[in-house]
Amino acid sequence: MGPSFLSLPPRPAKPRDAGLTHVLDKGLTPAATAEILDVAGDQIDVWKFGWGTAYVDRGLDRKINVLRAHDVTRCLGGTLLEIAWSQGRAEQCLAWAERSGFDAVEVSRGVAAMPPDAKRELIKEAAERFVVLAETGVKDAEVVLSTRQWRDEIADDLAAGATWIITEGRESGTVGIYDRSGVPKPDIIDAAVEAAGVGRVLFEAPRKDQQAWLVNRFGPLVNLGNIAPDEVIPLTTLRLGLRADTATLTLGRTR
Repeated sequence: MGPSFLSLPPRPAKPRDAGLTHVLDKGLTPAATAEILDVAGDQIDVWKFGWGTAYVDRGLDRKINVLRAHDVTRCLGGTLLEIAWSQGRAEQCLAWAERSGFDAVEVSRGVAAMPPDAKRELIKEAAERFVVLAETGVKDAEVVLSTRQWRDEIADDLAAGATWIITEGRESGTVGIYDRSGVPKPDIIDAAVEAAGVGRVLFEAPRKDQQAWLVNRFGPLVNLGNIAPDEVIPLTTLRLGLRADTATLTLGRTR
């Protein structure tokens, strides 16, 4: 049990539906995964096996087991499902994910030429077995969606059965809801919130400055994704106002 002498913003205990922290795993070993969960498992809600790493990860079974033991949602990366869909093997991919112990999948169309109707059908199919995190946005910085396109796709994804909406940012934080230098685009972010409500949006925010901007904009219970495993504790300090970037949440606070 840690110290309790400070007055801090509330942080709900797991399982929580606000203030989600979504981690991006780029290929950690089972041992490293276990170590991170031992230290920060109570702060991690979703663990995404990035792009196609799960398909080649020989430690997948061991990692799934330790994630389950720490009550962390195991999410399959969207790129893998897109590739499977492009080869006509989406059902095989979903069946394998279910057998492997995943309880969530990301459905996206960031790399494949997937029409919106096909994405909706894939969400409907996946939602019968999994929690669906539907991603809006593309990974190509040259392709810019309008605010109306963001709103329309998000509304359609929710209607198809998505539980959470992910706003594209990639692990670089330089596309989607950010410009090429990583600065947030308020008009796109507001469009996503307008379409889904801030409580159902999970903003990809791999960089500390992006995380701080979103915490300051929406509060400590904002849902943040694509967090590096070793950045979970630093992010928690941002949520609690224990870092200069968000200290206004805590300075002078009384119980």
